[in-house]
Amino acid sequence: MSRDSNPGSKNSGIQVIARAAAVMRSLGDNPKGLSLAAIAHIVELPRSTVQRIIAALEDEYLVESLGVRGGFRLGPAFGQLINQTQSDIISMVHPFICELSLLVGESVTLASLIGDKIYVVERVVSERELRVVFPIGIQPPSYATSSGKVLLASLNLETAAALLPESLEKFTPQTLDKAALLAQLDTIRLSGIAKDQEEYIEGICSVAISINTYLGNYAISVVAPASRTHLRADRFETALVECKQNIERMIGSPSLTRPGNPNG
Repeated sequence: MSRDSNPGSKNSGIQVIARAAAVMRSLGDNPKGLSLAAIAHIVELPRSTVQRIIAALEDEYLVESLGVRGGFRLGPAFGQLINQTQSDIISMVHPFICELSLLVGESVTLASLIGDKIYVVERVVSERELRVVFPIGIQPPSYATSSGKVLLASLNLETAAALLPESLEKFTPQTLDKAALLAQLDTIRLSGIAKDQEEYIEGICSVAISINTYLGNYAISVVAPASRTHLRADRFETALVECKQNIERMIGSPSLTRPGNPNG
């Protein structure tokens, strides 16, 4: 019997991949790096096992040493993979967010969750005189934006809480504290829709929905002056749900029903 046809060999290989993925997730949740002991504690594996996994990942530049500081963090090859994935998601989603922007007459952003911040990977700027322009690459705090909140809501409560600082910086009088934010995430999990009501920048609101794709989870948000958002929030929500459904049909997500509606 060849090695490839040995069920035990296959199971062993799957276990190694699962353990390596767990190690990389632990480093992804801690961008400043972790010691071997800390990684071992998080993934619940012996330190010697973690050391072997780290060595293999280092050989592929997926993990790198912090040098004299000690510990490890995700390596440059992992960043390259992320950039390649973002290029793919941008090319696929861009036509849909262009259509959404035209439909609602407002600016639209596409963002991902990186640590406790939102990374804007693409945007379509409205042609209106009074419009909102978010630079690509901007990294606002997740807790004060609709994109961030809808992606935090896709995590379980413990993970979301651990991702955020204990004390949330107040950017405006409307910025939520941590307890209020975590309570709001429960509501967002049910509705699938998140809102930023002047919580990051006074005078600017946004409404967001998450898209679940084989390229990862992203958030699409409609960003507009507060005066227009208050009057048209329902329209934004309806347009976002339709945009989500169209994207997920193309990119292969099985979720084709309105979030929070088990009957579709």
